[in-house]
Amino acid sequence: MSFGRYFAAALTGLTLFCASLPDATLAQGIKVVKKGTNSILDVPMNRAVVVEADVPFAELSIANPGIADISSLSDRTIYVLGKSPGMTTLTLLDGSGRLITNVDVRVAADVTEFKQRLQQILPNEKIEVRTANDGIVLSGNVSSSQRLQRAMDLAERYAPDRVSNLMTVGGVQQVMLKVRFAEMQRSVSKSLGSSVALGTDRVAGETGTWLLGDNGLGNPIQTQEDTVGALFFGFDIGSVEFGVLLEALEQKGLVRTLAEPNLSALSGQEANFLAGGEYPIPVAQEEGAISIEFKPFGIELNFVPRVVDGDLINLELKAAVSAIDTTNSVTLNGFSINAFSRRETSTTVELRDGESFAIAGLIEDQFLDNAAQVPWLGDVPVLGALFRSADFERNQSELVIIVSAHLVTPTRGEAFSLPTDRIKPPSEKNLFLFGRTERVQKGAAGEVANQDFDGSYGYLLD
Repeated sequence: MSFGRYFAAALTGLTLFCASLPDATLAQGIKVVKKGTNSILDVPMNRAVVVEADVPFAELSIANPGIADISSLSDRTIYVLGKSPGMTTLTLLDGSGRLITNVDVRVAADVTEFKQRLQQILPNEKIEVRTANDGIVLSGNVSSSQRLQRAMDLAERYAPDRVSNLMTVGGVQQVMLKVRFAEMQRSVSKSLGSSVALGTDRVAGETGTWLLGDNGLGNPIQTQEDTVGALFFGFDIGSVEFGVLLEALEQKGLVRTLAEPNLSALSGQEANFLAGGEYPIPVAQEEGAISIEFKPFGIELNFVPRVVDGDLINLELKAAVSAIDTTNSVTLNGFSINAFSRRETSTTVELRDGESFAIAGLIEDQFLDNAAQVPWLGDVPVLGALFRSADFERNQSELVIIVSAHLVTPTRGEAFSLPTDRIKPPSEKNLFLFGRTERVQKGAAGEVANQDFDGSYGYLLD
């Protein structure tokens, strides 16, 4: 029995000792007092709001006075002034120092006026405006890049260098450009010349091409260069020989040049096209060295499309058609270098989807005539024509460059036909027995091959 009493007394003493020790759990942390409803109060920067508490308060404080400033108007009314963007906490206490509530005060830039102006300028655009710290965030879908830029420019007025663009441009943003070069050149040249020769055994006189000979009428007839027709007649009067040579030339020429490059590009992106080649040109270097540079020629097209508003397209383009001109070649250090004939235009235009614009046109008319005659004799009426030669040349050229722009969307490749679909290598039987250099493709590819190339390739027009 005595052992039991001793054990009970020891257990009681241990319990009292442990009770006197501090609580380990409470020593490691503090209890957060929560009372009332936490809420968020939005205050525009540099503007004030008045809020009213549900119960009277005795004391209030703000965590960061640099973000918001507060003052009490009564035991229930608080005046809150937004000073700088950020988040802070407003605390309300009652008369006994107990917590009533904590209110999160969020101060952001005032975008009320900006939203109103944006709605007035772009009424049909669905643009969402948010604040982020001291900046503005724009999001949503706009109809064109031009209207997107208008919204960005307006936002910069309210938050310079603090505008974030999360907007996307809707609609078709791919442009197919079709450029047509058409040039006609006409040339006409005519010449009529006469030569007279009169001579005896001792005296001889000649005009015109007769002067090309050595001895009067006894020489073979020589005509002017490029003469395509000549008439000679002569007679003798005793020992006097008389001859007349008439030379005529007429040339007509017509040249037609046509090029139609087509190219597609994304709005705002540059696209380049070259169908031709590169011509080597020697370039002198130091110490007599020669290097080779290549100059491109052919059909060139560079353009930057911009879909600015709906179907309105802004085109910044440069187009050229060039070819090697052997008639104006030069020889330098043993190298024969050919010249280039080039028609080029560079401009910026605006047009709508499907419209065309004549961006360049040139009409050139050159006329040249010459008359040569023997002095005084060529002025004699009627008979003076025998001592006179005349020629004239006229060159006319007309150039027109037309551009057409289309908004396009991609489609499935099976819908298109290629130039190679029309041609299939022949069999040996068709080649050697029937002389056929190609054969018709069967099946769906053959049907496509038999179709004419009407329409656009690579893209479908809206």
